[in-house]
Amino acid sequence: MKTALITGATSGIGEATAYILAENNYRIIITGRRKERLEALKTKLNEKYQSPVLALTFDIRQYNEVREVLGGLPKEWQDIDVLVNNAGLAVGADSIDEGDLDDWNRMIDTNIKGLLHVTKSILPGMKKKKSGHIINIASIAGKEVYLKGNVYCATKHAVDALSKAMRIDLLPYHIKVTNIAPGMVETEFSVVRYKGDREKADEVYRDMKPLTGKDIAETIWFVINRPAHVTINDILIMPTSQANTSHLLRENF
Repeated sequence: MKTALITGATSGIGEATAYILAENNYRIIITGRRKERLEALKTKLNEKYQSPVLALTFDIRQYNEVREVLGGLPKEWQDIDVLVNNAGLAVGADSIDEGDLDDWNRMIDTNIKGLLHVTKSILPGMKKKKSGHIINIASIAGKEVYLKGNVYCATKHAVDALSKAMRIDLLPYHIKVTNIAPGMVETEFSVVRYKGDREKADEVYRDMKPLTGKDIAETIWFVINRPAHVTINDILIMPTSQANTSHLLRENF
């Protein structure tokens, strides 16, 4: 039975990934900051799939917390085969001259530093056994930039670059690295970006059919099931209604 660690598992892509991996006989470590949601997910996975689940609550932005929690995993949970760096967010939609420093720091600390903190903590085990797979959830915003996306786009460009760099650095250890860049996915993403304004969040997906968390989870499942000699370096996955960051087809569904 293989073991996967999923960050940001309390909703959206992370939660959907936990379901698909548990269904396919993975042991799951789910992490996030919302303890109640993690425990509820753990209960559901236990009941539905009888899957071993370890729920860990910590803030990936704080390296001391990450190091303490992941460095102190029970022995039976230390051999991690798959790391899904899913935790990430966009906050605010301001032009660069009007940007909020707190929003900027929150995105940089989560999307870049958080990914680095978790990866650094997990890599020694993968390097020791010379195997493993790291999945970094990036974004179309890591391939293009768009109006008022500035700092968020910069953080996702960083994820794209880090994925390429990890692939090079970890090549001698047979560790796979995959960058998955989704377009519009209907999760809590826009609710967080607009700081709880549901009306603005709903407008993002008006009259179109976006991707779902399950769509990305199924992509992750495909990627990690390639033969040992095959690595999918990079995937850009979009809803059919979206060509790029600025061209959308809005119709009634």
